[in-house]
Amino acid sequence: MKVKTLVTNGILAALYIVVSMLIQPFGFTQIQFRISEMFNHLVVFNKNYIYGMVLGVFLTNLFFSPMVAYDLVFGVGQTLISLLITIISARFIKGVMTRMFFNTVVFTISMFLITIELHLAYKLPFLFTWLTTAIGEFVVMIVGVPVMYALNKRIHFDKLIEQ
Repeated sequence: MKVKTLVTNGILAALYIVVSMLIQPFGFTQIQFRISEMFNHLVVFNKNYIYGMVLGVFLTNLFFSPMVAYDLVFGVGQTLISLLITIISARFIKGVMTRMFFNTVVFTISMFLITIELHLAYKLPFLFTWLTTAIGEFVVMIVGVPVMYALNKRIHFDKLIEQ
């Protein structure tokens, strides 16, 4: 991995952690409203952002989650699986906006993994918890679409990191 890619992913992981801490009480509950989840759209611009995203989720869950063991398995796993699905889908789905909407759907549906975690840890009802976590994820991701699209016009995410 090139130094530029490594440094950029390190900065992304740090940003994920800092932004997650802005509204920490809502990031680890059955609402799962993490503003930092909008950074998941970065893989639409360049697949190499997966490293920073997974590291950011891992470190956030390791140091700040009240359910560390569960979050390291389910939270990191959900992020990794969803990002890989989005990366693979880029072969078939053209257009940045279309891929970001697809990414939003993937992350929203995959919240069932977080729901399993919350059900195991807190015995929360599965379907209702999936609904609440999915809504929280959907809102953050859908708001992230125009935000990340606009930022890309100025920052050019695809050029910040090596292909």
